[in-house]
Amino acid sequence: MIDDGRPAADSGSPDDDPRVSLAAQLRAAAGKAGIGQVAPGEVPTAGALLAAIGGVRGLAESILPGLGFVVVYTLTASLVPSVLIPVGVAVLFVVARVLQKGPVAQALAGVLGIALSAAIALLSGRAEGNFIPGLVVNAVSLLGLLVSIAVRWPVIGIVVGLLTNEGSAWRRDRAKRRVLVATTWLWCGLFAGRLAVQLPLFFSGEIAALATVKLVMGVPLYAAVLWVTWLLVRTVYRGRLEADVDRDAPGR
Repeated sequence: MIDDGRPAADSGSPDDDPRVSLAAQLRAAAGKAGIGQVAPGEVPTAGALLAAIGGVRGLAESILPGLGFVVVYTLTASLVPSVLIPVGVAVLFVVARVLQKGPVAQALAGVLGIALSAAIALLSGRAEGNFIPGLVVNAVSLLGLLVSIAVRWPVIGIVVGLLTNEGSAWRRDRAKRRVLVATTWLWCGLFAGRLAVQLPLFFSGEIAALATVKLVMGVPLYAAVLWVTWLLVRTVYRGRLEADVDRDAPGR
């Protein structure tokens, strides 16, 4: 082959393109979110919803540490065992995953969150400190969602765009855009509702009530909002797909 002095064409894989790699990473991250566990066109089922919230094990890992705090604090009103026992429960879940050679990232993140809450409570000497990280997460999540709506890039739209490989095409479809904005508002309602109910209990020192409400407004409310989001997104995407098929059918 004659060398004409020009650099050879890049024969690398498309995956070597930083833009492609970033898109793949974002898509993978979206897929790990609750809504990412179900495709927009799928029919909602209880089994799929359970998988979206982590399955039976994920459900136990989310609920049992908080339930441990409620039970121990209600019985003893003592700070130290109330915050340390949930940490121990979370650590046991991590150990169980390690022994079974399962993924430990979710359980480990849970341990870190619970340990941080316990540390704040122990350092402050007040049981209310145990709830500060959760309240901060809800506030930051609410703020992030509101900002995404304000700049017309609603978070649910971004996630669904990544999952369906349509990128930002949904922004040019009025029906999709309205539904994705509405579902993002729905998640705003979740975090705002948590803050509206939990902050008064936090400031009034109603610890047992706060811990109980946090459990109720945790996984159960999250699952309910996820289910409604799934139904709304599926409806608009399924409707658009059927309209496209009907338009492209012979004789149309």
